[in-house]
Amino acid sequence: MTWDFSTEPEFEERLEWMRGFVHDEIYPLEVLDADEATFTLIIRGLQQEVKKRGLWATHLPPDLGGQGFGLVKLGLMHEIEGASVWAPIVFGNQAPDSGNSEILAHFGTPEQKERWLYPLLDGRLRSAFSMTEPNTSGSDPTTLSTRAVRDGDSFVINGHKWFTSNGMIADFLIAMVVTDPDAGRWERASMIIVPTDTPGLNRLRNIPTLAGEYERFGYGHAEILYEDVRVPASNVLGGIGQGFAIAQARLGPGRIHHSMRWLGQAHRAFDMMCERALSREAFGHKLAGHETVQNWIADSAAEMQAARLMTLQAAWMIDQHGPAAARKEISLIKFFGAKVLHDVIDRAIQLHGSLGYSADLPLEEMYRHARAARFVDGPDEVHRVSVARQILAGYRPQEGLWPREHVPTRREAARQKFAALLEASVTDV
Repeated sequence: MTWDFSTEPEFEERLEWMRGFVHDEIYPLEVLDADEATFTLIIRGLQQEVKKRGLWATHLPPDLGGQGFGLVKLGLMHEIEGASVWAPIVFGNQAPDSGNSEILAHFGTPEQKERWLYPLLDGRLRSAFSMTEPNTSGSDPTTLSTRAVRDGDSFVINGHKWFTSNGMIADFLIAMVVTDPDAGRWERASMIIVPTDTPGLNRLRNIPTLAGEYERFGYGHAEILYEDVRVPASNVLGGIGQGFAIAQARLGPGRIHHSMRWLGQAHRAFDMMCERALSREAFGHKLAGHETVQNWIADSAAEMQAARLMTLQAAWMIDQHGPAAARKEISLIKFFGAKVLHDVIDRAIQLHGSLGYSADLPLEEMYRHARAARFVDGPDEVHRVSVARQILAGYRPQEGLWPREHVPTRREAARQKFAALLEASVTDV
């Protein structure tokens, strides 16, 4: 199998514009001291510039306001956007809105699209994805306990969710709830649209996390209590029992986005590390002259390149054959990319010493965000198990006493295979 990650020159020009735009216009937002109204005004202005360039919400097909770029091109864009936490918002690709818009685009009814999708794409509404629960295992979502019981033309929802990203500022939630507890473990759950002004929906708090200051203006991870929350049955997305199938369609491409954003963040830390190595002196030499630092730089470059190629390969597989064909590749990049992100940032902090540990550089914030990469969208351990199982499915146990590559056994088999030639050779002598 061959892979082709190339893009046309016109798209390369767009990527080059993005690099300059993110660096010159979006980086300053990270350190800007402004109130929410002013900050929002600035964001809106930048979003308009992105729309003029035809780079807004590019994860969607053209008929929904996107560009239909495919995941390879999207991945290259997310690599640039990932350098700053605010860039995805400016480009209309921020989680969880991007994933929710994809769900609505692919599984929503015309009425659901009109009510929720188009305003979401226009930036007039904000959304959240409500799945994780404090009392069930996030690594095994089939144990979800939040229930939605059918009552006439409605569903009544009761349960407890948390880490509903942006839940405190969302206008509607897409909730993953159990609609048929007696069904098979993968058919128990459905996705239901829940407006946040529905009676009984109690948004308790934003949970304090390592992410820290990014959670200003209501961004963060909300804890939510559903107490007899009644919503129309027409708010079900894709059909009863389709929750996990929809989740897989959402999470597979989403992991491409995550992994490429991580690479953008890692490369920013890498740039800082290289600049520091050439600028700082210790023991009579620039840090760049010390072998340990050279090893850090070489290892980081190799790991980022490997993660990049692995992610683009997964993106290409999805573009060509769909998410199901790329299950192994998606799981590989999830745990490998998370480790690369952490390790590169960690080396950059070590090289900067106390300055890197301080909030005077963005490295400490990047480090805090990087820690979440190892469990968001499924913990690394689960993805490793998935990869191992898929790989092992292509092998069979060896029959007999010795391994297949056992040299004495192979030597005897080789003698039998070439017995006639060996015998002739002896006769000729």
